[in-house]
Amino acid sequence: MARFTYTAEKANGEIYKGVADAADRFEVYGIIRREGGHLLFIEQDNVNSIWSLSYWNAMLSHVSEYEKILFARNLGAMLSAGLSLARALSVMERQTKNAKMSIVLSQIASDVRRGDTLHSALAKDPKTFPRLFVAMVRAGEEGGDLSQSLQVIADQTERMYTLKKKIRGALIYPSIILLAIGGVAFLMMTQVVPTLAKTFEEVGAELPASTQIIIGISNFLTQHTFLALALIAGFFGAIYAISQTERGHRGLDFIFLRIPMIGEMVREVNAARTSRTLSSLLSSGVDIVSALDITGNVVQNSYFKEVINEASSAVAGGQPLSAAFMRRGDLYPAFVGEMMAVGEETGQIADMMKRLALFYEDEVDRKTKDMSTIIEPFLMILIGVAVGFFAVSMIMPIYQLSENI
Repeated sequence: MARFTYTAEKANGEIYKGVADAADRFEVYGIIRREGGHLLFIEQDNVNSIWSLSYWNAMLSHVSEYEKILFARNLGAMLSAGLSLARALSVMERQTKNAKMSIVLSQIASDVRRGDTLHSALAKDPKTFPRLFVAMVRAGEEGGDLSQSLQVIADQTERMYTLKKKIRGALIYPSIILLAIGGVAFLMMTQVVPTLAKTFEEVGAELPASTQIIIGISNFLTQHTFLALALIAGFFGAIYAISQTERGHRGLDFIFLRIPMIGEMVREVNAARTSRTLSSLLSSGVDIVSALDITGNVVQNSYFKEVINEASSAVAGGQPLSAAFMRRGDLYPAFVGEMMAVGEETGQIADMMKRLALFYEDEVDRKTKDMSTIIEPFLMILIGVAVGFFAVSMIMPIYQLSENI
């Protein structure tokens, strides 16, 4: 499969450019004829060569959430303006600055020109376009309103992207403080403590247990620095490896749910994500069972996945959607089940889900803003305890020496 750039002319005299992935030039000729055009110029790109800079640029880059948002929003806008799907994809391919996204768009445009639907073309690249994205595009194509579905996808993805950014932003401050504390502690242990330890040894001072512990840690760090760094890296690497296993991931999910303040935030984040996803899918025309299956893939916490899977089985068996969520009030707030029940009674479940999503997104937004204010005193206490322990442990022998003198 090679990549070709071509210029063609339509029957009305309009000249346009395009990019196609094809086995050879003859396949490109067929694509242009199906578009109703006449080939003027064709050139094979060198993007697939491993000696090409474009090839490595594409391999090392990735498609971000923001670029997916732009893709859905811009494609929807061009379709609503009257452009054909293949033409809109070609325009977007030429405009994108991301090498990886350019290849993705090229492949999608090529599949569409061959007669594939947009959702089937997107489904061929699950790493870039998740099931939620594909399902909503499919619903839009089957409902005859693809441009509107793409706008809904853009809004949905942007909301989830913004929520994720706010949570990460709230964690940046404490992370920087903890890293700074670790760096200062390492420097103290490797530069300051050895000097004091040597002085204590020369004068034969009797050292308390806390001082001996600090000196022991200092000796290990100075004599086995690389081993110490390797152990620290191995510790965090082990945590990451464990988190990738099913049991490890479930264990971390359990811990996060039990941490004060964090646990409540986890519940609200998952409530917002579940409500937002269900609202978008149901409003796009996806059936309730399929919507729940897709939502189960969107939600990351295994405990919340179980509730959604239970709800899917219950709905398939004829039970109301709200029943499963009401039974699991320990995970989903009671407000979620109540609003679902109201939506089922009034026939406005998608609208109720949207209201729930907005409510919990606002709650998470407020709590992330307050998080820095709440965490700051705890960090100050932690720093104070660490500094106090170090100061008392190292100054006490000095006072003892002064009294002996």
